[in-house]
Amino acid sequence: MQLTLWRPFFNAGNSSIKPVVLRPRIKHTASLIFLHGLGDTGHGWAGIINTLRPDHLKVICPTAPNIPITLNMGFRMPAWFDIESLDNLEQETDLEGLKKSAETVFDIIETEIRTGIPSNKIIIGGFSQGAALALYCALHYEKPLAACIALSTFFPETRLPDPKLLHNKDIPFFQAHGDLDNILPLHYGENTSKKLKSFLKQHEFKTYSMEHEANDKELEDVKTFIEKVVGH
Repeated sequence: MQLTLWRPFFNAGNSSIKPVVLRPRIKHTASLIFLHGLGDTGHGWAGIINTLRPDHLKVICPTAPNIPITLNMGFRMPAWFDIESLDNLEQETDLEGLKKSAETVFDIIETEIRTGIPSNKIIIGGFSQGAALALYCALHYEKPLAACIALSTFFPETRLPDPKLLHNKDIPFFQAHGDLDNILPLHYGENTSKKLKSFLKQHEFKTYSMEHEANDKELEDVKTFIEKVVGH
């Protein structure tokens, strides 16, 4: 099964969609915040994650605000930050938009902590643009997190920050990419992996025979990773 998750010309009208929340089936002991890609909504990944999660895991899939996307001729669509083109993402990232979206994610994390879930039981993950945001958040959130999942993505900062200024360098990172990806070619994933491996202690990078999407093998590996981090 191949799940194509790139929707480049989606134009939603509601910019204040509430996050999709999958309640734990038993006692809540861990949480996952998962961030969708460009043009998608929280619903796009909630159904997929629901088939992967252990019973004690709460899943939160927020929807990005509708903003004008330069790549999409200025049309508004759900996005965590603007994208000018797909040719040189590593050099043209909208860092201000990225930082603004990161504050939204940090607020969600803090809300989970207030409900009694320790920060080190909270996983942050995402796909494509959402994974770029997940990487940024994991490395800039000052409290210890459980892990980070980054699927089919790129490192969102134009220059590698001083690793001494970053956080969560000891937690597990699972990064994956399709070797047939025609939206974000494999070299983006390989470059990101090389950067992250230079200062992360637990970084895993896997490739799969797929395009800009998810397949069964990748999702099974994500499931295994989640269970390894927060238990079955």
